[in-house]
Amino acid sequence: EVRLLAALNHKNILPLKNADIIDGHFVVTMPLGEQSLADRLRYRMSSKLALSYAEQLLAGLAHAHEHRIVHCDIKPENLILFEEGRLTLTDFGIAKVCLRTIQGSGSGTVGHMAPEQAMGKPSYRSDVFSAGLVLCRLFGGEWPEWPFDWPTPGYARMKAKYHADLISIVRKAIEVEPKKRFADASKMLAAFQRAKRHALRI
Repeated sequence: EVRLLAALNHKNILPLKNADIIDGHFVVTMPLGEQSLADRLRYRMSSKLALSYAEQLLAGLAHAHEHRIVHCDIKPENLILFEEGRLTLTDFGIAKVCLRTIQGSGSGTVGHMAPEQAMGKPSYRSDVFSAGLVLCRLFGGEWPEWPFDWPTPGYARMKAKYHADLISIVRKAIEVEPKKRFADASKMLAAFQRAKRHALRI
């Protein structure tokens, strides 16, 4: 994880402050955030703030993908919030570095990972899927569950608040068939930023 983090330098990825052996123990030091996104989701959130968190998640993940790193465990608990609404992606402990193909052991969090990742085949598209689930929760207020049929729980709320172009991005991200999703977070981020200009209905 230390080697992976050392290769990443982005405002939406939790930075590594220090890593050293102290009294025979390997100690890693990182900035202390205010709370996780999982904690924040317990309370009401404005649509504008939800959009901001979504964009920051995709920006950090896109940076990791540009460095050929698949995170493998995107979930609200691994998104740390700081002052002034800054969101950072953390916990690269089971991340994979992509070469041509990668194989995993199915590592990740049940209910947050793509179906193919659970079968030991993580990829950029798997991270896109997990990010899409987070966006579903941010925009719709409910967490989708297997078999991830559309419309997902919370769709009515999503439709009432957000433009169809933004919703189509969420839907594409959580397609069960990997080839139907965005190829990576960079492409998803670009689509999101285009749709964000007219994302809100109110």
